Amino acid sequence: MRVPRDHLASVRRCGVSKQGIREQIWDYMESHDLADFPRPVHHRIPNFKGSYLACQSIKDLEVFAGTQEVKVDPDKPLEGVRLLALQGVRNFSVPVSLDSSVLVDLIVVGSVAVSEKGWRIGKGEGYADLEYAMMVSMGAVHKGTPVVTIVHDCQVVDIPEALLEDHDLTVDYIVTPTRVIATGCARPKPTGIIWSKVSCEMLTKIPVLRNLREREKRAGKDVALRAEPDSQHPAPSTVRRSRNIPQSQAGALGESHSPLQGVDTQLAATVHVENLPYNARVRELKRALQELGAVPLRLTWQGPQHRAILYYADSAAAQQAASCLQGLHLGGNALRVALGQQRDM
Repeated sequence: MRVPRDHLASVRRCGVSKQGIREQIWDYMESHDLADFPRPVHHRIPNFKGSYLACQSIKDLEVFAGTQEVKVDPDKPLEGVRLLALQGVRNFSVPVSLDSSVLVDLIVVGSVAVSEKGWRIGKGEGYADLEYAMMVSMGAVHKGTPVVTIVHDCQVVDIPEALLEDHDLTVDYIVTPTRVIATGCARPKPTGIIWSKVSCEMLTKIPVLRNLREREKRAGKDVALRAEPDSQHPAPSTVRRSRNIPQSQAGALGESHSPLQGVDTQLAATVHVENLPYNARVRELKRALQELGAVPLRLTWQGPQHRAILYYADSAAAQQAASCLQGLHLGGNALRVALGQQRDM
């Protein structure tokens, strides 16, 4: 399938951040009806039309032919690969412990966008990168373990190398409905878990991750999470409702999200973000703020009113943030950004 040049050019123009590239891909696939259920594709690994047939092409890869152990992500467009991998298999989805001597021969991941150089962007939650890093820590994969992604042709775009971080997983092969691309990617894959990128939420959801952390902590490694005070990276915001506000009033005021305790928001300069999509999630806005370098001291989420209020230390920081956020899209919506009340600190 030929992808129009204007789509690729649009991605290049708007690809100043990972989230910008995600939004362009999601919008394009929705507007051109390129996706199957579940819809809309925003905030998902897109289940593109023709994904099942594209999955069959993985059989032509030499790296697939002799595999014994295959790790396939649970994304909907990879269903065809999972069915292929299960042919003639008696044991599957068998839990493994940290001490299991499992060696994975091939990894298949979903993507929102990928470049011919092998640089990949997921939906933004970081679980594919983390799972790979966990398998490295367990000894289940090594630097030569091939990684394959299966996407629609429109998802193969240019990705600026400056957007890549040490924890980002790259791919060795890209399979689309029309072609198979050997990326020859030389960029190193993650060599283990970067704990400063792991949130408390991830640790809660993944029991084996807690065990790995304890093991590495005993080995004397730095396992500070980004939510912990001694982490060198900004802590993720946490959702909380003031205990001093009745529930009915708290719902009207919205939920507060703050990485800094005790910030006096009465003295902070604010930025108002409006026209948030009805299905927007606070973590998506926080991710965009982080990628654009506009992380606030405090964030008040008012989802039912389709808006959020960002608090900054002073008017200069708020003005800089408002400038960075101009033109930001979430879920297909162009966000309206304006300076709020400014007070001297």
